[in-house]
Amino acid sequence: MKYLMFIKHAEVVGGTQPPNALMDAMGEFVGRMFASGVLKDTGGLKPISEAYRIRSSGGKLQVIDGPFAETKEIIGGYALVETTSKEEAIAVAREFMELHRLHWPEFECESEVRPVEDM
Repeated sequence: MKYLMFIKHAEVVGGTQPPNALMDAMGEFVGRMFASGVLKDTGGLKPISEAYRIRSSGGKLQVIDGPFAETKEIIGGYALVETTSKEEAIAVAREFMELHRLHWPEFECESEVRPVEDM
């Protein structure tokens, strides 16, 4: 069963970087998840100022450049995982979030986990 996991948070501005301890812990976590075959792909996303949206409305397409004034939170990164159960996917997402809680407690974020449709 595949799941797409997002990390959502307010956009960090002013060049704030995650603590080195978090980056080290994430490197170990990501390496272990890739080695186990659970993690299929992962990545962080560039700032919302580099984003754009393509909207379909009234039968027309419109390209809208970021940043987007109405954005309260952004998707900062993603991971595609393949697990044997919903419970295993939750455990992976919890471990990911626990690393943030432990190593960057002042950073407020959430992980959204969505099952991928089988085609």
